[in-house]
Amino acid sequence: VGCDRSKNLVDICGEKHFQAFVCDALSVPIRSGSCDACISIAVIHHFSTVERRLATIRELVRLLRPGGKALIYVWAMEQEYKNQKSKYLKEKNGSKNKDKEMSTGIAQRLLCDSGPDNSSQDSAWSDQLLNDLKDESCGAKPVADLRLPVHTNRTSFHSQDLLVPWHLKGGTKKKEERVDTVLVPGGSKELQELSPVFHRYYHVFCEGELEAVCRSLDCVRVQKSYYDQGNWCVILEKL
Repeated sequence: VGCDRSKNLVDICGEKHFQAFVCDALSVPIRSGSCDACISIAVIHHFSTVERRLATIRELVRLLRPGGKALIYVWAMEQEYKNQKSKYLKEKNGSKNKDKEMSTGIAQRLLCDSGPDNSSQDSAWSDQLLNDLKDESCGAKPVADLRLPVHTNRTSFHSQDLLVPWHLKGGTKKKEERVDTVLVPGGSKELQELSPVFHRYYHVFCEGELEAVCRSLDCVRVQKSYYDQGNWCVILEKL
């Protein structure tokens, strides 16, 4: 049985005849102790505070029967580990990816130069979020202002807490849908229309961080902690 916050993704599961439903990882509508195993892939790194990330793992453990196991994957700060680049960095080559990187860089500069035009609500949200950051834990550079840095795709991370661009591919745009329009580099006033870009929040984990969060729960035993292609992974067992 699968679950996801996105109704569209759950609908795809239904089309493929899999069982899935929409829910929040912080509150899963399944009876406690009813699962032999749980898998959480690329979910916990989207929660913006230590407390919420811990609560998500605690909810995952709640679902397990005693002796049940959970597998957790989160994005790693270390995209180059033991002198080996992750698949994420290796896929940088290729003209399509280079085009994406160029447009992402333009969008990043536009966002960083937006200045005081940001709403006070957004600034307050970012200010509160930055109070929860712990960049010093693995040598990441502290954020200089009240805005989260925007990551350039297929490059190494320079901050644990950041926004990652998501380029919407294909499909026809409705008239009311906003399309990002940015300045072409080189000082030209000509405007260039790009595909819609959405920014998703990520907290990338340093070595040992996910394991430490799991070990803070007294009802679990960490069976294995390892690195896999740019991800930190933990297998834990409910006591």
